Amino acid sequence: MHVIVNGESRALANALTIEDFLRDLGVDSRKVAVELNLEIVPKSTFGTINVRDGDRIEIVHFIGGG
Repeated sequence: MHVIVNGESRALANALTIEDFLRDLGVDSRKVAVELNLEIVPKSTFGTINVRDGDRIEIVHFIGGG
C-alpha cells in the first residue's frame, strides 16, 4: 500500500488507523493536525479512520513560541 505524506511517497506494509500511523512515525497525536485527502480529520476519530492505498496525508506540527 502506498500513501503520500507531506508530499512524499511512503509504503505501508498493512492497514493502519491514523492514530497507529502517527505512532509508527513517532509523532505525538496530541501535537499535530492531520488532513486526509484535503479534509481535516478530527482528533476524536484518529483511532477509527483507516489509512487507505493512495491516500494523501498532511501532518502539521504545532510549535509554540513567544
